[in-house]
Amino acid sequence: MKIIKTKFKNLLIVKQKNNTDNRGNLRETFNDKFLSKKFIFEYCTTSKKNVLRGFHFQTRLKQSKFVNVLKGKILDVVVDLRKNSKRFGKHYCIRMSDTNGVSIYIPPGFAHGFLGLKKENIISYHCTNYRSKKNEIGIIWNDNNLKIKWPIKKPILSKKDQKNISLKEFLKKNA
Repeated sequence: MKIIKTKFKNLLIVKQKNNTDNRGNLRETFNDKFLSKKFIFEYCTTSKKNVLRGFHFQTRLKQSKFVNVLKGKILDVVVDLRKNSKRFGKHYCIRMSDTNGVSIYIPPGFAHGFLGLKKENIISYHCTNYRSKKNEIGIIWNDNNLKIKWPIKKPILSKKDQKNISLKEFLKKNA
């Protein structure tokens, strides 16, 4: 494993090695020698091609997330919502897949979303805090202020994500 720093404080890319042979592959997806965080909750999602999930985060009981693609390929995007950050309101995009062995560690204070790029995409999340439904909120995926260049104009969204708010609305509510 190799840790790669980004321009965003504490947002890390983890490069893992796929050991491939005629049977398939083996990849070490987590090792606390490289990323010593206390993850207490794990979940897995399956998303079809063109499904966009996000941007999700918790206003209280904030979570760090370690995100791995077990199958498929995604465009993973995070938005820095840490008010004291030099990169507040800026986003970071990375393509992650089961073959490139790239994962991302997202510190607390970021909104997270991704777009499924393959027919079937299986994503694993390790979290440092439990899901708190009453503290969940979402920023709309196509907020013009975020200036994200998505490779799709009409993604498949959940009813919940269709109702996500703009970054400006979030800032008004949490001033």
